Amino acid sequence: MSTFQTPQIVQIPEDARQRALVFSKAVVETVNYKDSQQTVLQKIQDDHWVSKLGEEAVRILFERRECRVVGPDYRVYEAKRKSWDADLQINGLEVAVKTQRRSAAKRYGLSWTFQDSPERRDPILNLPEAWVCLVVFEDLKEACECVVYPLRKIKQLFFEAPRLQKLAGKKQAVYLETLIQRKVFEK
Repeated sequence: MSTFQTPQIVQIPEDARQRALVFSKAVVETVNYKDSQQTVLQKIQDDHWVSKLGEEAVRILFERRECRVVGPDYRVYEAKRKSWDADLQINGLEVAVKTQRRSAAKRYGLSWTFQDSPERRDPILNLPEAWVCLVVFEDLKEACECVVYPLRKIKQLFFEAPRLQKLAGKKQAVYLETLIQRKVFEK
């Protein structure tokens, strides 16, 4: 697969932004995040919108590199049918995508979270060979763009407790500064 070693900037076109927005509005009523103490519907909708923007950025980047990409999935599932399937398939390789807003990073540090509570645990945490692509949505800029970091396996990441105390015991976090210090990513 054609990959890259340094973060890549990807512009998100209007049609992709609209697909993500329509999806986020439709899916918000089908989720229950009370175990994460998240009940604010506008926040849940925004999280889904940002997640889809990240998936679109990864799709666009790899398609430009002449890879075959399946996804993002825009189907809305009823609560009991939701899955933890990979967000994308790139040349047949399953890839999870995690996206963080730059504005949130300014408050808490640039990080990506993985669900890890007694009620819900992201199965990818048990798959050291699984691939993940970390993305930053540049919401503090005029243009709609994302920074896409190189693909890494779960076993290459360093998981820490979230700095936001209310997420402790519910999520695990991967912080960019730790990945740079440990030379997983270049500065």
